[in-house]
Amino acid sequence: MTTAAQRSGAPEHGPHRPPGVVVLGASGFVGSAVTAAFAGRPVRLRAVARRDSGPVLSPGSTAEVRRADLTDAGELAAAVEGADVIVHLVMHGGGWRAAESDPAARAANVGVMENLCGILRERRPGGTPPLVLYAGAASQVGLTGGRPVDGGERDRPHTAYDAHKLAAERILLDATADGVVRGVSLRLPTVFGHTGAPHGADRGVVSFMVRRALAGEPLTLWHDGSVKRDLVHVDDIARAFTAALGHGGELAGRHWPLGAGRGDALGEVCRTVAELVALRLGRDPVPVVSVEPPPTAPATDFDSVTIDSAAYRAVTGWRPEIGLRDALERTVAALAGTTTSD
Repeated sequence: MTTAAQRSGAPEHGPHRPPGVVVLGASGFVGSAVTAAFAGRPVRLRAVARRDSGPVLSPGSTAEVRRADLTDAGELAAAVEGADVIVHLVMHGGGWRAAESDPAARAANVGVMENLCGILRERRPGGTPPLVLYAGAASQVGLTGGRPVDGGERDRPHTAYDAHKLAAERILLDATADGVVRGVSLRLPTVFGHTGAPHGADRGVVSFMVRRALAGEPLTLWHDGSVKRDLVHVDDIARAFTAALGHGGELAGRHWPLGAGRGDALGEVCRTVAELVALRLGRDPVPVVSVEPPPTAPATDFDSVTIDSAAYRAVTGWRPEIGLRDALERTVAALAGTTTSD
């Protein structure tokens, strides 16, 4: 089923008509932030998701909002009709762990890309192929051994989720080689923050720890705290997608890892979270402790990740603008507000 609301007021006339941008998976955590970022650009925006709720936009911003089951090829075809730019942010709602056991995970993680490229292959009008921006994952590369990821590595996915992401990426890049689309895979780091969207809660490690600290619970690590993650605020990641506009020719046909290039030790991140929550609530910081990991924990949980995104920065000019402490303060403030209002 597809419905429409909040029609965009952007003009549709002549050769100077703004590009039509369709965001698939617009109600999710990253999707809601990306949709809000594109709403601030001179585009005709369509936000598509399987839920009824629309994205949270700034005053004066508008978008066409559609509800659709994007695993249904017919509804997907209608959703991307007339698009110049398609932003693919669809993933299975169960997260990365569900890919190990839920058969429906592949339909969302891989099947949507298969159908999308098939739809665009059948249409294949003359002129410039549509630009497809895909949210890949930096973890597709597999275990890094602590070495910085710069995009030149051989991919050896270690989990079913990363294998799904890599399969979808290869479908997109094959379609690019065939001239069907201009496909760009932006491999995302550990993204965190808060968007305020009804169904866009961040379920990642940082927000999980913030919620624990707000509840007065200890912050637990499955290691000694030295394991690193490349942490980037969701608003910076949203800007990375809008930064691709106008650079399709330079970006198409390959993957681009995104990151801050720091590699933040999770023990120090947890201690900062505990400190910020304590300052906000006026109480002592919760303890940060190491515990035994569960037997199901994958090896990637103990692999340090630092990402060198110099190549993407050179093409687009994008770089993260929100420092780690500032990003953590924003997340604590936002989640403290939602906890108070719940």
